[in-house]
Amino acid sequence: MANTPQSKKRAKQADARFAVNKARRSRIRTFLRKVEEAIASGDKDAATAALRAAQPELMRGVTKGVFHKNTASRKISRLSSRVKSLG
Repeated sequence: MANTPQSKKRAKQADARFAVNKARRSRIRTFLRKVEEAIASGDKDAATAALRAAQPELMRGVTKGVFHKNTASRKISRLSSRVKSLG
């Protein structure tokens, strides 16, 4: 448990950052799920549109420190190759 005023403040700040990061991570996962659902349905136009919407969200997560840059790039690359392979 936090004892000093500084440690109490840092604990409060950590909780606040956790809430912000959790919300951002959830939002990004929703965008990724929409791409997955469009791929599963086989609709190339919808999948392309969903991927186009998901890319900036993922990269925004990188700049905000939620995801590592390589992780986001890998996810985008794998999703885009799957969208591209749709007939």
